[in-house]
Amino acid sequence: MPILTIHLADGRYSDEQCERLLAATSRFYAQSLKSPIERVRVFIEAYAARRIAVGGVSVQAGADDAPYFHFLVLEGRSVEERQHLLVGFTDLIVDILGVRRERVRGGCWPISPENWAIGGVPASVLRAAEVAARRADASNAAV
Repeated sequence: MPILTIHLADGRYSDEQCERLLAATSRFYAQSLKSPIERVRVFIEAYAARRIAVGGVSVQAGADDAPYFHFLVLEGRSVEERQHLLVGFTDLIVDILGVRRERVRGGCWPISPENWAIGGVPASVLRAAEVAARRADASNAAV
């Protein structure tokens, strides 16, 4: 279920940079969550510069681009895993796109397995063993 969406100003980055970013974030996501890469989905959403404002000024009018990303994980992932992803995705965006770190924003949206479907079947059914193991690990870590 790993899904990452990166929001960028259109035309600011080369196709090669975007390809590298898609590949690198996919690998990082899979490795970090110990998930088969076939489960990973990464999207780049590109917006016209006139449709993005940073500090109240559109990118078209001269504001610096400020990439934003968000990703989904099933509930039960530890705070350490989620924060590792926040840092890692930021690092990749900074390194590959050449933007200043302080301009990048990101967020994580944990989602309950019963509210996520894979092929129309709730993840709570398809991934029951994985979800139970993560919950047990989280409970043990809290003790």
